[in-house]
Amino acid sequence: MSFIRAATLARSVATNSCRRYSTEAGAKKSSNLGLYLSGAGLVGLGTYVYMGFGKGEAVTAKKDLKSPLDPSKYIDLKLKRVEPYNHNTSKFVLQLEKGEASLLPVASCVYIETPDFKDDKGEPMHRPYTPISASDLEGELIFVIKKYETGNVSKHIHSLKAGDTLKIKGPLAKWPWKMNELEEVGLIGGGSGIAPLYQVLQHALADKSNKTKFKLLYANVTEQDILLREEFDAMKKKYPDTFDVVYVLDKSDANWKGPTGFIGADLIKQHIAPPSLGEKVKVFICGPPGQVASIAGKKKGMKQGELNGVLKELGYTEDQVYKF
Repeated sequence: MSFIRAATLARSVATNSCRRYSTEAGAKKSSNLGLYLSGAGLVGLGTYVYMGFGKGEAVTAKKDLKSPLDPSKYIDLKLKRVEPYNHNTSKFVLQLEKGEASLLPVASCVYIETPDFKDDKGEPMHRPYTPISASDLEGELIFVIKKYETGNVSKHIHSLKAGDTLKIKGPLAKWPWKMNELEEVGLIGGGSGIAPLYQVLQHALADKSNKTKFKLLYANVTEQDILLREEFDAMKKKYPDTFDVVYVLDKSDANWKGPTGFIGADLIKQHIAPPSLGEKVKVFICGPPGQVASIAGKKKGMKQGELNGVLKELGYTEDQVYKF
């Protein structure tokens, strides 16, 4: 089936798809489908189309664009510049050619591979990262990536400088977003796991037809660790009727006015639409494994895994929850 996605209009930023941080609580007691097509054949002729799964709406693109990405093999993209973001995170801007854009569907990610580190099978290590730069942004693909001392891929990326190249493969499709399919969407993010959630928000809120209401609970260790805060605050101001965000910290000072500690049942009941809405509500979650397990149950590799944790206790069903 074809998956036809709209052009997104928003500030271009991206971040890695998962992150470990100290708010990982101890866990309480359907698979993602890849997208296969040739990147060289992706050309926007008024609209652009990804062949994969789900059904979407056809929307006129800003101009004719093509994507250099290929889901079947890694390609080299040149690093245009590196910009410090905070104490352990930087923005990496990759260069695309004139007339090129990522044309990534919502929601999807890419793989980044490092030739310097091998897995236990002797193969180059790779990790998924979710770009949140606008799908139709011409000439650049932007990531915001945190450096982990135990993360070989992130350390490799942070060792690069302008002019070096990164190996990218994708897209790998996740949840096929459809405009106005849902009335209420709850988003629960931890650290740099905010990426897929931001991707959905950027796409949906910029669509003038959007009627879905979104509520984001976003947990971090400290206030300095909050990624994309400027963007989320701008969204809240621009779309007050359809978007709200609550920041949650592990460690706060006397000036912090928001919630602290884990995202648990009380916060979810206070801010996320109830399961009684049935098929009109969905909860998306992405964060460190401990947080995901505690709130929604462990993922099983690339599969969703059994729904468990706080959301199950509150009465949500597997059809109402998606783990990125």
